[in-house]
Amino acid sequence: MTGTRKALVVRGGWDGHSPVEATGLFIPFLRENGFEVRVEESNDVYADETVMTGTDLIVQCVTMSEISRDALKGLRDAVARGTGMAGWHGGIADSYRSSSDYLQLIGGQFATHPSKHPDSCAGDASDNFLPHTIEPTELGRGHEIMRGLEAFALDTEQYWVLTDDLNDVLATTTHPVQPYHPWHRPITSPAVWTREWGAGRIFVATPGHSLEVLRDVNVRTIIERGMLWASRTGSE
Repeated sequence: MTGTRKALVVRGGWDGHSPVEATGLFIPFLRENGFEVRVEESNDVYADETVMTGTDLIVQCVTMSEISRDALKGLRDAVARGTGMAGWHGGIADSYRSSSDYLQLIGGQFATHPSKHPDSCAGDASDNFLPHTIEPTELGRGHEIMRGLEAFALDTEQYWVLTDDLNDVLATTTHPVQPYHPWHRPITSPAVWTREWGAGRIFVATPGHSLEVLRDVNVRTIIERGMLWASRTGSE
């Protein structure tokens, strides 16, 4: 494949993750790196085989929502043929909860983001903002997405995700034991992973609840590198 690479940005779903503004942070980066960018406000585009065959990278930011059988088949088929897929937070790891085939494709499903102590909760989104650390794994330290990055702290939603062993985990985060939570030992959850599906590559970063988090230099670097890693290359 030669010529300009094509990126398809698909956004929508729950407004709490600011899909328009969040994807807007990364569209200039894609263009600066030689992508022709198409933006769609519906995942129905996945059912268009002509569009999907010509797409090198999908950047999805669709929290919850639903996907049709035809759109899901088009998405899975495109990735298997070599189209890359990338995303962050709920826009990729909490999409289409009722679709087991989508969950298998992505390799990780949001389960929860633990809250503060009940006495510290204010009844708003900040109840789920916890200080935590994103720790590169040994694999991650040698990977182009994480290379040169050290462990870093965030104060935002800390995703607990359900995953499988097909993922290559590049960074993790650990949920501690707290007397007001029901689990009895620390839980280490993937925070950044890659996944190969047929000829395609998938990249997921769980940080990214807000624009502020997406502007964090570490988070932004990881997502930018992840998009480039996932994209079909000109030699493929």
